[in-house]
Amino acid sequence: MLVLTRKRGERILIGDDIVVTVMDVKGDSVRIGIEAPSGVRIHRAEVVEAVTQANVAAASEPAGDAAGLADALTRRRPADTD
Repeated sequence: MLVLTRKRGERILIGDDIVVTVMDVKGDSVRIGIEAPSGVRIHRAEVVEAVTQANVAAASEPAGDAAGLADALTRRRPADTD
């Protein structure tokens, strides 16, 4: 891991087309701006981890009662009026 010290307004270049700029520093918080091509995905790590955990939890739950669902849908079908 590369660790850098930067001041407000200073930039970090990643490759040829990604620029990270320190926008503001207040106490323990640092605001950064990221310029990158539109095809580069940028996500906060904690959000990705939360979504991954939610997906794992949803995938591990039982699929449900398919027969019960089919029965419920059949009961909701309007009666034939011939």
